Amino acid sequence: MDLQSIKNRFGIIGNAPALNFALNTAVQVAGTDLTVLIVGESGVGKEVISQIIHATSTRKHNPFIALNCGAIPEGTIDSELFGHEKGAFTGAVDGRKGYFETVSGGTIFLDEIGELPLGTQARLLRVLETGEFIRVGSSKVQKTDVRVIAATNRELLEFAEKGRFRQDLYYRLSTVPIRMPALRDRQEDILLLFRKFVVDFSERYKTTPVQLDENARKLLVEYPFPGNVRELKNLAEQISVLSTNSNIDITALKRFLPDKVVNRMPMRASDAAPQGEFANEREILYKLFFDMKKDVTELKKMFLEILKNPSLTGSASDFIKETLNADFHANGHDAILPQSKVSQPVAHQPSYIQTPNGQPVLLNDDDIYHHEEIEETLNIMVIEKELIIKALKKHKGKRKDASKELGISERTLYRKLIEYDIDNL
Repeated sequence: MDLQSIKNRFGIIGNAPALNFALNTAVQVAGTDLTVLIVGESGVGKEVISQIIHATSTRKHNPFIALNCGAIPEGTIDSELFGHEKGAFTGAVDGRKGYFETVSGGTIFLDEIGELPLGTQARLLRVLETGEFIRVGSSKVQKTDVRVIAATNRELLEFAEKGRFRQDLYYRLSTVPIRMPALRDRQEDILLLFRKFVVDFSERYKTTPVQLDENARKLLVEYPFPGNVRELKNLAEQISVLSTNSNIDITALKRFLPDKVVNRMPMRASDAAPQGEFANEREILYKLFFDMKKDVTELKKMFLEILKNPSLTGSASDFIKETLNADFHANGHDAILPQSKVSQPVAHQPSYIQTPNGQPVLLNDDDIYHHEEIEETLNIMVIEKELIIKALKKHKGKRKDASKELGISERTLYRKLIEYDIDNL
Protein backbone atom coordinates (compact mmCIF):
# COMPACT_ATOMS: atom_id res chain seq x y z
CA MET A 1 0.00 0.00 0.00
CA ASP A 2 1.50 3.35 -1.07
CA LEU A 3 1.75 6.40 1.16
CA GLN A 4 -1.09 8.36 -0.47
CA SER A 5 -3.45 5.41 -0.02
CA ILE A 6 -2.57 5.32 3.68
CA LYS A 7 -3.30 9.05 3.97
CA ASN A 8 -6.65 8.73 2.21
CA ARG A 9 -7.69 5.72 4.29
CA PHE A 10 -6.89 7.29 7.66
CA GLY A 11 -7.75 10.91 6.82
CA ILE A 12 -4.22 12.24 7.12
CA ILE A 13 -3.64 15.68 5.59
CA GLY A 14 -0.19 17.02 4.80
CA ASN A 15 3.03 16.46 2.89
CA ALA A 16 5.67 17.65 5.33
CA PRO A 17 8.86 15.55 5.07
CA ALA A 18 8.86 14.74 8.81
CA LEU A 19 5.26 13.49 8.60
CA ASN A 20 5.96 11.38 5.51
CA PHE A 21 9.02 9.86 7.17
CA ALA A 22 6.97 8.85 10.24
CA LEU A 23 4.26 7.29 8.05
CA ASN A 24 6.79 5.39 5.94
CA THR A 25 8.44 4.00 9.07
CA ALA A 26 5.06 2.87 10.42
CA VAL A 27 4.25 1.03 7.17
CA GLN A 28 7.66 -0.62 7.01
CA VAL A 29 7.54 -1.90 10.61
CA ALA A 30 3.88 -3.02 10.40
CA GLY A 31 4.73 -6.41 8.89
CA THR A 32 6.91 -7.35 11.87
CA ASP A 33 6.15 -7.96 15.55
CA LEU A 34 8.67 -5.39 16.78
CA THR A 35 7.70 -3.13 19.66
CA VAL A 36 7.19 0.47 18.58
CA LEU A 37 7.51 3.65 20.66
CA ILE A 38 5.73 6.69 19.21
CA VAL A 39 7.06 9.98 20.57
CA GLY A 40 5.42 13.36 20.10
CA GLU A 41 3.59 16.20 21.77
CA SER A 42 -0.04 15.93 22.78
CA GLY A 43 -2.39 16.35 19.83
CA VAL A 44 -0.04 15.33 16.99
CA GLY A 45 -1.92 12.11 16.16
CA LYS A 46 0.11 9.36 17.81
CA GLU A 47 -2.90 7.02 18.03
CA VAL A 48 -3.41 7.22 14.25
CA ILE A 49 0.10 5.82 13.77
CA SER A 50 -0.75 2.86 16.02
CA GLN A 51 -3.92 2.21 13.98
CA ILE A 52 -1.93 2.29 10.75
CA ILE A 53 0.58 -0.22 12.12
CA HIS A 54 -2.17 -2.61 13.25
CA ALA A 55 -4.33 -2.23 10.11
CA THR A 56 -1.43 -2.99 7.77
CA SER A 57 -0.02 -5.88 9.82
CA THR A 58 -0.77 -9.59 9.82
CA ARG A 59 -2.75 -9.04 13.05
CA LYS A 60 -5.30 -6.76 11.37
CA HIS A 61 -8.16 -9.27 11.77
CA ASN A 62 -7.46 -9.67 15.51
CA PRO A 63 -8.43 -7.27 18.32
CA PHE A 64 -6.92 -3.80 18.74
CA ILE A 65 -7.32 -1.83 21.94
CA ALA A 66 -6.05 1.63 22.90
CA LEU A 67 -5.46 2.44 26.58
CA ASN A 68 -4.47 5.71 28.21
CA CYS A 69 -2.19 4.71 31.08
CA GLY A 70 -2.65 8.05 32.80
CA ALA A 71 -6.43 7.65 32.94
CA ILE A 72 -6.42 4.30 34.79
CA PRO A 73 -6.21 4.57 38.62
CA GLU A 74 -2.87 3.43 40.00
CA GLY A 75 -4.48 0.85 42.28
CA THR A 76 -6.35 -0.95 39.49
CA ILE A 77 -4.04 -0.72 36.49
CA ASP A 78 -2.41 -4.13 37.17
CA SER A 79 -5.86 -5.70 37.26
CA GLU A 80 -6.88 -3.93 34.03
CA LEU A 81 -3.80 -5.09 32.14
CA PHE A 82 -3.17 -8.56 33.60
CA GLY A 83 -6.47 -9.55 35.25
CA HIS A 84 -7.11 -10.76 38.80
CA GLU A 85 -8.39 -13.75 40.71
CA LYS A 86 -11.47 -13.84 42.89
CA GLY A 87 -10.71 -12.36 46.30
CA ALA A 88 -7.38 -10.88 45.20
CA PHE A 89 -8.37 -7.54 46.75
CA THR A 90 -11.39 -5.84 48.28
CA GLY A 91 -14.19 -5.80 45.73
CA ALA A 92 -12.81 -8.65 43.61
CA VAL A 93 -15.95 -10.78 43.87
CA ASP A 94 -15.15 -12.60 40.63
CA GLY A 95 -12.09 -13.40 38.56
CA ARG A 96 -11.41 -11.14 35.60
CA LYS A 97 -9.34 -11.42 32.44
CA GLY A 98 -6.94 -8.56 31.69
CA TYR A 99 -6.34 -6.94 28.34
CA PHE A 100 -3.16 -8.92 27.70
CA GLU A 101 -5.30 -12.06 27.93
CA THR A 102 -8.36 -10.91 25.96
CA VAL A 103 -6.39 -9.23 23.18
CA SER A 104 -3.98 -12.15 22.64
CA GLY A 105 -3.14 -12.34 18.96
CA GLY A 106 -3.85 -8.65 18.47
CA THR A 107 -2.34 -5.29 19.34
CA ILE A 108 -2.37 -3.15 22.48
CA PHE A 109 -1.67 0.57 22.20
CA LEU A 110 -0.44 2.00 25.53
CA ASP A 111 -0.72 5.78 25.37
CA GLU A 112 1.12 7.95 27.93
CA ILE A 113 3.34 5.01 28.87
CA GLY A 114 5.39 7.30 31.12
CA GLU A 115 2.52 7.39 33.63
CA LEU A 116 2.80 3.68 34.44
CA PRO A 117 3.74 2.91 38.09
CA LEU A 118 7.15 1.29 38.56
CA GLY A 119 5.64 -2.02 39.68
CA THR A 120 3.50 -2.23 36.55
CA GLN A 121 6.54 -1.38 34.45
CA ALA A 122 8.30 -4.49 35.79
CA ARG A 123 5.30 -6.64 34.87
CA LEU A 124 5.15 -5.11 31.39
CA LEU A 125 8.86 -5.74 30.84
CA ARG A 126 8.34 -9.44 31.56
CA VAL A 127 5.50 -9.61 29.03
CA LEU A 128 7.65 -7.96 26.36
CA GLU A 129 10.62 -10.25 27.00
CA THR A 130 8.93 -13.62 27.59
CA GLY A 131 5.27 -13.18 26.71
CA GLU A 132 4.37 -14.28 30.26
CA PHE A 133 2.22 -12.63 32.89
CA ILE A 134 0.53 -13.49 36.18
CA ARG A 135 -2.90 -12.37 37.26
CA VAL A 136 -3.16 -10.32 40.43
CA GLY A 137 -3.66 -12.73 43.33
CA SER A 138 -2.54 -15.77 41.35
CA SER A 139 0.67 -17.78 41.12
CA LYS A 140 -0.07 -19.34 37.75
CA VAL A 141 2.06 -18.12 34.84
CA GLN A 142 0.08 -17.51 31.65
CA LYS A 143 1.23 -16.86 28.09
CA THR A 144 0.06 -14.19 25.68
CA ASP A 145 0.82 -13.20 22.10
CA VAL A 146 0.27 -9.44 22.01
CA ARG A 147 2.06 -6.76 20.04
CA VAL A 148 2.70 -3.65 22.13
CA ILE A 149 2.77 -0.17 20.65
CA ALA A 150 3.53 2.56 23.19
CA ALA A 151 3.34 6.33 22.98
CA THR A 152 4.48 9.22 25.13
CA ASN A 153 4.68 13.00 25.10
CA ARG A 154 7.52 12.90 27.67
CA GLU A 155 11.23 12.28 27.31
CA LEU A 156 11.37 8.79 28.84
CA LEU A 157 15.16 8.72 28.94
CA GLU A 158 15.12 11.73 31.28
CA PHE A 159 12.48 9.96 33.39
CA ALA A 160 14.76 6.91 33.50
CA GLU A 161 17.70 9.00 34.70
CA LYS A 162 15.54 10.35 37.53
CA GLY A 163 14.39 6.86 38.54
CA ARG A 164 10.79 7.43 37.44
CA PHE A 165 10.93 5.00 34.51
CA ARG A 166 12.80 1.73 34.13
CA GLN A 167 15.75 2.13 31.79
CA ASP A 168 15.56 -1.50 30.64
CA LEU A 169 11.89 -1.03 29.76
CA TYR A 170 12.69 2.14 27.83
CA TYR A 171 15.22 0.36 25.62
CA ARG A 172 12.86 -2.60 25.21
CA LEU A 173 9.99 -0.35 24.10
CA SER A 174 12.04 1.79 21.74
CA THR A 175 13.05 -1.05 19.43
CA VAL A 176 11.62 1.09 16.64
CA PRO A 177 11.08 4.74 17.65
CA ILE A 178 8.75 6.91 15.55
CA ARG A 179 8.74 10.65 16.23
CA MET A 180 5.63 12.54 15.16
CA PRO A 181 6.41 16.18 14.29
CA ALA A 182 4.66 19.05 16.03
CA LEU A 183 2.31 21.16 13.89
CA ARG A 184 4.66 24.19 14.13
CA ASP A 185 7.34 22.01 12.46
CA ARG A 186 5.10 21.35 9.45
CA GLN A 187 3.84 24.85 8.67
CA GLU A 188 3.20 23.96 5.03
CA ASP A 189 0.36 21.69 6.20
CA ILE A 190 -1.47 24.19 8.44
CA LEU A 191 -3.57 25.84 5.74
CA LEU A 192 -4.43 22.46 4.17
CA LEU A 193 -5.62 21.12 7.51
CA PHE A 194 -7.57 24.29 8.31
CA ARG A 195 -9.34 24.18 4.95
CA LYS A 196 -10.26 20.51 5.44
CA PHE A 197 -11.65 21.19 8.92
CA VAL A 198 -13.76 24.24 7.96
CA VAL A 199 -15.28 22.35 5.01
CA ASP A 200 -16.20 19.42 7.29
CA PHE A 201 -17.76 21.73 9.90
CA SER A 202 -19.66 23.75 7.31
CA GLU A 203 -21.27 20.51 6.10
CA ARG A 204 -22.08 19.48 9.65
CA TYR A 205 -23.56 22.83 10.72
CA LYS A 206 -25.03 23.77 7.31
CA THR A 207 -23.00 26.97 7.02
CA THR A 208 -20.82 28.60 4.36
CA PRO A 209 -17.13 27.65 4.63
CA VAL A 210 -15.08 30.56 5.97
CA GLN A 211 -12.27 32.12 3.96
CA LEU A 212 -9.09 33.71 5.35
CA ASP A 213 -7.50 36.76 3.78
CA GLU A 214 -3.75 36.90 3.14
CA ASN A 215 -2.82 38.49 6.47
CA ALA A 216 -5.01 36.05 8.41
CA ARG A 217 -3.41 33.11 6.60
CA LYS A 218 0.04 34.44 7.46
CA LEU A 219 -0.93 34.81 11.14
CA LEU A 220 -2.37 31.30 11.20
CA VAL A 221 0.80 29.79 9.76
CA GLU A 222 3.06 31.67 12.20
CA TYR A 223 1.00 30.76 15.28
CA PRO A 224 2.91 28.04 17.26
CA PHE A 225 -0.14 25.84 18.05
CA PRO A 226 0.95 24.33 21.39
CA GLY A 227 -2.10 22.03 21.16
CA ASN A 228 -1.05 20.92 17.65
CA VAL A 229 -3.66 19.45 15.26
CA ARG A 230 -6.25 19.15 18.01
CA GLU A 231 -6.02 22.89 18.72
CA LEU A 232 -6.22 23.76 15.02
CA LYS A 233 -9.35 21.63 14.66
CA ASN A 234 -10.99 23.32 17.65
CA LEU A 235 -10.11 26.72 16.20
CA ALA A 236 -11.68 25.84 12.85
CA GLU A 237 -14.85 24.67 14.61
CA GLN A 238 -15.11 27.85 16.69
CA ILE A 239 -14.71 30.06 13.63
CA SER A 240 -17.23 28.00 11.64
CA VAL A 241 -19.85 28.26 14.38
CA LEU A 242 -19.29 31.71 15.90
CA SER A 243 -18.16 33.84 12.97
CA THR A 244 -20.88 36.07 11.49
CA ASN A 245 -18.87 36.70 8.34
CA SER A 246 -17.53 34.06 6.00
CA ASN A 247 -14.52 36.25 5.14
CA ILE A 248 -12.08 36.30 8.06
CA ASP A 249 -9.45 39.03 8.30
CA ILE A 250 -6.55 39.21 10.75
CA THR A 251 -8.56 41.21 13.30
CA ALA A 252 -11.37 38.65 13.33
CA LEU A 253 -8.90 35.76 13.56
CA LYS A 254 -7.10 37.29 16.56
CA ARG A 255 -10.36 37.16 18.53
CA PHE A 256 -10.27 33.37 18.32
CA LEU A 257 -6.59 32.99 19.21
CA PRO A 258 -5.49 33.01 22.87
CA ASP A 259 -3.74 36.13 24.14
CA LYS A 260 -0.98 34.10 25.76
CA VAL A 261 0.71 31.06 24.32
CA VAL A 262 1.76 28.30 26.71
CA ASN A 263 5.53 28.22 27.11
CA ARG A 264 6.71 24.75 26.11
CA MET A 265 10.31 25.34 27.22
CA PRO A 266 11.49 23.62 30.42
CA MET A 267 11.10 25.83 33.47
CA ARG A 268 14.07 26.47 35.71
CA ALA A 269 13.69 25.62 39.35
CA SER A 270 14.36 29.27 40.27
CA ASP A 271 11.42 30.36 38.10
CA ALA A 272 8.94 28.04 39.76
CA ALA A 273 6.77 29.97 42.19
CA PRO A 274 6.36 28.30 45.60
CA GLN A 275 2.85 27.13 46.28
CA GLY A 276 1.10 26.58 49.57
CA GLU A 277 2.17 26.65 53.18
CA PHE A 278 4.63 23.80 52.64
CA ALA A 279 6.58 25.83 50.04
CA ASN A 280 6.68 28.89 52.36
CA GLU A 281 8.12 26.80 55.20
CA ARG A 282 10.73 25.47 52.79
CA GLU A 283 11.78 29.02 51.94
CA ILE A 284 12.17 29.83 55.64
CA LEU A 285 14.35 26.75 56.13
CA TYR A 286 16.57 27.71 53.19
CA LYS A 287 17.07 31.22 54.57
CA LEU A 288 17.87 29.82 58.01
CA PHE A 289 20.46 27.43 56.54
CA PHE A 290 22.14 30.21 54.57
CA ASP A 291 22.29 32.55 57.58
CA MET A 292 23.68 29.82 59.84
CA LYS A 293 26.35 28.92 57.32
CA LYS A 294 27.39 32.55 56.96
CA ASP A 295 27.64 33.07 60.73
CA VAL A 296 29.64 29.87 61.31
CA THR A 297 32.05 30.73 58.49
CA GLU A 298 32.68 34.22 59.92
CA LEU A 299 33.32 32.84 63.41
CA LYS A 300 35.81 30.30 62.06
CA LYS A 301 37.72 33.04 60.26
CA MET A 302 37.88 35.12 63.47
CA PHE A 303 39.20 32.25 65.59
CA LEU A 304 41.84 31.39 63.00
CA GLU A 305 43.02 35.01 62.83
CA ILE A 306 43.35 35.07 66.65
CA LEU A 307 45.40 31.85 66.61
CA LYS A 308 47.71 33.14 63.90
CA ASN A 309 48.19 36.58 65.51
CA PRO A 310 48.21 36.40 69.36
CA SER A 311 48.66 40.16 69.52
CA LEU A 312 45.12 40.57 68.22
CA THR A 313 43.66 38.44 70.99
CA GLY A 314 42.27 41.25 73.10
CA SER A 315 40.68 43.35 70.38
CA ALA A 316 39.44 40.38 68.36
CA SER A 317 38.00 38.54 71.35
CA ASP A 318 36.28 41.73 72.54
CA PHE A 319 34.83 42.13 69.06
CA ILE A 320 33.54 38.55 69.10
CA LYS A 321 32.02 39.00 72.54
CA GLU A 322 30.38 42.28 71.57
CA THR A 323 28.92 40.69 68.46
CA LEU A 324 27.55 37.65 70.29
CA ASN A 325 26.20 39.76 73.16
CA ALA A 326 24.50 42.11 70.70
CA ASP A 327 22.81 39.13 69.02
CA PHE A 328 21.64 37.74 72.35
CA HIS A 329 20.33 41.17 73.47
CA ALA A 330 18.47 41.49 70.17
CA ASN A 331 16.74 38.16 70.89
CA GLY A 332 15.81 39.10 74.47
CA HIS A 333 18.66 37.26 76.28
CA ASP A 334 21.30 38.44 78.72
CA ALA A 335 24.93 38.72 77.67
CA ILE A 336 26.77 35.40 77.85
CA LEU A 337 30.36 36.56 77.40
CA PRO A 338 31.93 39.14 79.81
CA GLN A 339 34.18 41.80 78.30
CA SER A 340 37.87 41.10 78.90
CA LYS A 341 40.16 43.73 80.44
CA VAL A 342 43.53 42.06 79.88
CA SER A 343 44.51 40.21 76.76
CA GLN A 344 45.90 36.73 77.27
CA PRO A 345 47.91 34.71 74.75
CA VAL A 346 45.48 32.25 73.33
CA ALA A 347 48.12 29.71 72.32
CA HIS A 348 49.16 29.13 75.96
CA GLN A 349 45.80 29.43 77.69
CA PRO A 350 42.90 26.99 77.61
CA SER A 351 40.08 28.50 75.58
CA TYR A 352 36.51 28.41 76.77
CA ILE A 353 33.15 30.10 76.44
CA GLN A 354 30.55 30.49 79.13
CA THR A 355 27.04 29.19 78.47
CA PRO A 356 23.87 30.96 79.72
CA ASN A 357 23.66 28.61 82.74
CA GLY A 358 27.12 29.67 83.90
CA GLN A 359 28.93 26.42 82.99
CA PRO A 360 32.18 26.94 81.08
CA VAL A 361 32.80 24.86 77.93
CA LEU A 362 36.49 24.05 77.37
CA LEU A 363 37.76 24.28 73.81
CA ASN A 364 40.83 22.18 73.04
CA ASP A 365 43.33 23.32 70.47
CA ASP A 366 42.26 20.39 68.28
CA ASP A 367 38.71 21.69 68.36
CA ILE A 368 39.86 25.05 67.11
CA TYR A 369 42.40 23.96 64.54
CA HIS A 370 40.41 21.03 63.20
CA HIS A 371 37.51 22.24 61.16
CA GLU A 372 35.68 21.17 58.05
CA GLU A 373 33.67 23.06 55.52
CA ILE A 374 30.36 21.21 55.42
CA GLU A 375 28.41 22.05 52.31
CA GLU A 376 24.75 21.42 52.92
CA THR A 377 22.79 20.09 50.00
CA LEU A 378 20.52 22.41 48.08
CA ASN A 379 18.99 19.63 45.99
CA ILE A 380 15.19 19.93 46.19
CA MET A 381 14.68 16.17 45.79
CA VAL A 382 17.08 15.34 48.66
CA ILE A 383 15.42 17.87 50.98
CA GLU A 384 11.97 16.67 49.95
CA LYS A 385 12.96 13.07 50.71
CA GLU A 386 14.25 14.08 54.16
CA LEU A 387 11.03 15.98 54.94
CA ILE A 388 8.92 12.98 53.90
CA ILE A 389 10.95 10.68 56.15
CA LYS A 390 10.61 13.11 59.08
CA ALA A 391 6.86 13.39 58.55
CA LEU A 392 6.44 9.60 58.45
CA LYS A 393 8.50 9.17 61.61
CA LYS A 394 6.54 11.89 63.36
CA HIS A 395 3.23 10.20 62.55
CA LYS A 396 4.55 6.66 63.12
CA GLY A 397 4.25 5.62 59.47
CA LYS A 398 0.65 6.80 58.97
CA ARG A 399 0.61 8.05 55.39
CA LYS A 400 -2.67 9.89 55.73
CA ASP A 401 -1.45 12.03 58.63
CA ALA A 402 1.98 12.50 57.05
CA SER A 403 0.46 13.69 53.76
CA LYS A 404 -1.62 16.28 55.64
CA GLU A 405 1.49 17.44 57.47
CA LEU A 406 3.36 17.83 54.16
CA GLY A 407 0.44 19.50 52.40
CA ILE A 408 0.17 16.90 49.64
CA SER A 409 -2.37 14.23 48.76
CA GLU A 410 -2.01 10.68 50.07
CA ARG A 411 -1.70 9.40 46.51
CA THR A 412 1.11 11.85 45.77
CA LEU A 413 2.88 10.74 48.96
CA TYR A 414 2.55 7.10 47.89
CA ARG A 415 4.11 7.92 44.53
CA LYS A 416 6.94 9.81 46.25
CA LEU A 417 7.64 6.80 48.49
CA ILE A 418 8.16 4.66 45.38
CA GLU A 419 10.11 7.38 43.57
CA TYR A 420 12.56 7.92 46.46
CA ASP A 421 12.61 4.24 47.45
CA ILE A 422 11.40 5.00 50.99
CA ASP A 423 10.11 2.12 53.07
CA ASN A 424 6.91 2.99 54.90
CA LEU A 425 8.21 3.78 58.40
